[in-house]
Amino acid sequence: MASTLKRLLVGKPIASADLDHQRIGKLIGLPVFSSDAISSTAYATEEILFVIAAGSSSLALGLNKLIPIAIVVAVLLVIVVISYRQTIFAYPSGGGSYVVSRENLGEYPSILAAASLLIDYVLTVAVSISAGVAAIISIPALHSLAHGRVLLCLGLVGLMMLANLRGLKESGALFAPPVYLYIGVLTFMIALAVMKVVFGNGISTVSFDSAKAIHDLKVSGGSLGLVLLLRGFSSGAVALTGVEAISNGVPAFQRPESKNAAATMTWMGVILGTLFFGTAWLAHLTHPFPSHEVTAMAQMGQQVFGRGNILFFVLQGATAAILTLAANTAYADFPRLAQLIAKDGYLHRQFANRGDRLVFSNGVIFLSMAASALLILFRGETNALIPLYAVGVFTAFTLSQAGMVVHHFRLKEKNWKVSSVINGVGCVATFIVLLIVAISKFTQGAWVPLVIVPILMSQFVLIKRHYSRVGAALTVAPDMVSSPPITHTVVVLVGRIHRGVLKSLAYAQSLRPQHIVAVFVASDDEERVNMERQWELFNVKIPLEIVHSPYRQLVRPLTAYLDELDARWDNDTITIVIPEFVVGKWHHQALHNQTAMRLKSALLSREGIVVTSVPYNINSSEAESHIELVRQKGIDPGAVLRDAHDQSTAHGDGHGRDQGGPSAPGHG
Repeated sequence: MASTLKRLLVGKPIASADLDHQRIGKLIGLPVFSSDAISSTAYATEEILFVIAAGSSSLALGLNKLIPIAIVVAVLLVIVVISYRQTIFAYPSGGGSYVVSRENLGEYPSILAAASLLIDYVLTVAVSISAGVAAIISIPALHSLAHGRVLLCLGLVGLMMLANLRGLKESGALFAPPVYLYIGVLTFMIALAVMKVVFGNGISTVSFDSAKAIHDLKVSGGSLGLVLLLRGFSSGAVALTGVEAISNGVPAFQRPESKNAAATMTWMGVILGTLFFGTAWLAHLTHPFPSHEVTAMAQMGQQVFGRGNILFFVLQGATAAILTLAANTAYADFPRLAQLIAKDGYLHRQFANRGDRLVFSNGVIFLSMAASALLILFRGETNALIPLYAVGVFTAFTLSQAGMVVHHFRLKEKNWKVSSVINGVGCVATFIVLLIVAISKFTQGAWVPLVIVPILMSQFVLIKRHYSRVGAALTVAPDMVSSPPITHTVVVLVGRIHRGVLKSLAYAQSLRPQHIVAVFVASDDEERVNMERQWELFNVKIPLEIVHSPYRQLVRPLTAYLDELDARWDNDTITIVIPEFVVGKWHHQALHNQTAMRLKSALLSREGIVVTSVPYNINSSEAESHIELVRQKGIDPGAVLRDAHDQSTAHGDGHGRDQGGPSAPGHG
């Protein structure tokens, strides 16, 4: 049933040989890798107004400075796009800032870039989903959904996760139409506004509603100082988030990868720059007020299209869609980046494994869980998450540009001096923005990534150190191929005589060890006597040894016994054989204790110990025949289990004695 459900949700497995067929072209690549950057046009202008039109300032003062801020952001966008086009051609294997820093700046800058980008992608999902929900509840008919904001956010994260588990090509084809619809309707709205201004009677301004505006907003008056301007600029700089995504995902494009990725980067820059500046101009024209209830985009749409116009609802629907689907950029990049980091040994190796659909599914699932936690913590509010957002982005930008400068000086390829200047200017510009964001928004939450990034970097170092140590321990030198001979002792854990135990005893004898012994852990003399009688009654030829456990424990007395064996026979290897029967259905397993798992966990760290489970399948034809024979002879099988206190899992659930039962380990 689980397998069928997985196929329905995720789809049929894709063979590794079909990996090339999963590559995407420019038409799909633009919405897949640029939806985050393009979607920022829906909220970046409002985020600027949240800062420069509030507090000691006013709406009039803020709107007056909106266009200059938009121009500076647009210039910065041009610099970053040109720089990342060079990165795409220099490093067609993908990885963006992480790979550039690794190859040119060294280990610590590279893991700084990695930590910054991973955190940025988690925030991308959280911010995009929360902004999408804000657009949904801005539709008048859906205002009542505001009370379930967080649940809506979590539901959308779940849908994004399922879509991306199906594969990049399939999710890209699914999400492309809403992205292009948003680009089209927003472009039309800006163009219509231009025509109304040039050829019509202009556009009326938004009627100020103090009930819906943020509480400290004034229409006019006040003062707008440098600190507020810098904070407003840093909020608008979130429009650049996601610009690096294409450079991280170059291998996902059809061949020639670099050429297609660079073309997509150029189109993304043109679309983003045009729409961002256009929305800033439209806001200056219509005077929307920042609000948690009705977005600035919705207010501008009402002024241009009219409140009841169908195009207004198309705009809101498309805005909600692209804001939600902007998370797809993170879903496309986070797993790929995590895979590169894992291959280098800084993350769990499971992040480097592809799932059934040739996607790095562990990265997709982890990203969803981390973003969901953030959405719950910040109650799904976009402006609460934004201050955490830009620090990681501009850290990665700065490291990438610095790495490219070193790359040009190191290789001195054609036109390397011009390229170095471009990347140098980009490095300085993005570093200045990083400082502005970190300082101006430090008390508003920018301190969080400044703390989390070093913690994550330390985890990278510890994971790398662990993998290096394990790798060194497993390395085989040419003169280390031969191994010394092993003397062998086999210990069979028994709880009572049953078919699973008999099978385990036969298996132990087939190993032809130097020493073989059966061990029973008894909590009192009555158990010891009963077990000795059974051993004599069934005439078992293997020696039986009794381990006393007056406190009904299993692991501690058994490990003490193994210490005694080590001293007795000076063995190199002791194999512990645990009889373990397999029940027919998964929920039946809950009816039995889990001794085998606990024993294996306890013994795994001991040097020279091998733990082997010998399964006895209750549903096998042999077992079914025996069950029928038992019934014919009139034997009560329930009594057998009662006498052994549920010794029915030959993996030793007799360990149930730790839970108050009298039974010994090793019962089938």
